[in-house]
Amino acid sequence: MIPPENNAEFVANMEEVLDVYEQPYNPSVPVVCMDEQPVQLTKDVHEPVDATVNHPERVDYEYERAGTASIFLFVEPLAGWRSVHVRERRTKTDWALEVAELLDTRYEDCEKVILVCDNLNTHTKGAFYEAFEPQRARAYARKIQFCYTPKHGSWLNIAENELSALTRQCLHNRRLGEIHILREEVGAWSQDLNSAQKGVDWQMKIDDARVKLKSVYPQIKY
Repeated sequence: MIPPENNAEFVANMEEVLDVYEQPYNPSVPVVCMDEQPVQLTKDVHEPVDATVNHPERVDYEYERAGTASIFLFVEPLAGWRSVHVRERRTKTDWALEVAELLDTRYEDCEKVILVCDNLNTHTKGAFYEAFEPQRARAYARKIQFCYTPKHGSWLNIAENELSALTRQCLHNRRLGEIHILREEVGAWSQDLNSAQKGVDWQMKIDDARVKLKSVYPQIKY
């Protein structure tokens, strides 16, 4: 996405995200990036023909739509850890349930979790109150510190880059007609990367942004 020119709000949110990425690893206050993506489930109308010595596998161009699903991806860049879940929908409640599950397990003993995400209307503390009773919702809300990417700046979210890799490496040109199969495939993808402990080497710093994205910064007139 092309960032806007001379936009103070974009700059403020961008620098906040970049500042978070520069922080050293703190297991008590981990930085977690999340993003989500809709997926069209499709299945073959005609059974594919298995590969032979003389021919590769042959798949008919015709397919059948089998509904939709939503992928929720969380990545902890400095720990080289990812979690990918698939749900039928992506409502506020779905988002709250996914975040709560992580807060109750991997991040149970953390003081706080810094969550980098876009400002979609489902990504709010209020979502917890739509999924849980007030006392539990408040406990989750107190543990989350949101760091929103700016509008037209979703490329700043490491989780978006991870979703792009997931799409290319796991989903591209494949027909997955049932949600449980999709869950198995994305689960295997994340498990493979986690076992290799492949972290994320984010290169852009605030000083780099001030040079390379100079047009985004407001021109101060005295």
